[in-house]
Amino acid sequence: MEVEKPADAEVGADTGTECCPRSPACSLRHFACEQNLLSRPDGSASFLQGDTSVLAGVYGPAEVKVSKEIFNKATLEVILRPKIGLPGVAEKSRERLIRNTCEAVVLGALHPRTSITVVLQVVSDAGSLLACCLNAACMALVDAGVPMRALFCGISCALDSDGTLVLDPTAKQEQEARAILTFALDSVEQKLLMSSTKGLYSDAELQQCLAAAQAASQHVFRFYRESLQRRHSKS
Repeated sequence: MEVEKPADAEVGADTGTECCPRSPACSLRHFACEQNLLSRPDGSASFLQGDTSVLAGVYGPAEVKVSKEIFNKATLEVILRPKIGLPGVAEKSRERLIRNTCEAVVLGALHPRTSITVVLQVVSDAGSLLACCLNAACMALVDAGVPMRALFCGISCALDSDGTLVLDPTAKQEQEARAILTFALDSVEQKLLMSSTKGLYSDAELQQCLAAAQAASQHVFRFYRESLQRRHSKS
């Protein structure tokens, strides 16, 4: 299974490219999304956050190997490929986190004994990579028509040495941070689906970061809606 790159993907050419500038209210970087840009996967999306970019392809529901078959729901797999080289420990850890998030929202019981595979290719990593991977995966699942009970998004937060909170941190801000926290949230109640943390932080700081991420997620979900509405209004 490969995520193929389009031969000539023109920006805005029936692929639903939409952009959202940095919002002063939530301090998120500029982000953009392009769907349906690959021919082989059943759904695909490219998601850009600042200079961080991830390409996602979704295959399925399709036939599954007998050894991986689950009788009452679909088998969901996530494959994350780094920009250069082979996947390592960091990629395998992110695969597990993304898979857990997808399994929390995908209605796998509607397609038992099938396989749904999400392939993610890192194009560039300039910070908040896990969040960008989650957003790319969500938009690719939507493009593939995979049934979900809700959409989801990823929001990363960084805490610097004096406790200042930075949303959607860059790679430089992550290197200087005392702690980095990434949350996956659903679109219905901003319910926490997954969290990944690294570094030192207090319980109060954890709650502060979660509240900030839930507020910022509203901007991401609004971007999702506007992007999908514009794309389907063109077709």
